[in-house]
Amino acid sequence: MQATAYTFDPATRSGSVLLDDGTPMDFGAQAFDAGGLRLLRPGQRVRIEVTGEGEERGITLVTLQTL
Repeated sequence: MQATAYTFDPATRSGSVLLDDGTPMDFGAQAFDAGGLRLLRPGQRVRIEVTGEGEERGITLVTLQTL
């Protein structure tokens, strides 16, 4: 799934993305570390992997979107 980086805190390695429909989703350090990134800037297109449904829905991977 694709999204746009919205916030990122390098101290905690966590932040949030906006899905293409405008829905915000938070991610933690574990999802950020799984993608092998060192930094993320707001506005960057990212690829995310999501598990769960409803309230249990969460991001498990954040990495840069490449063509």
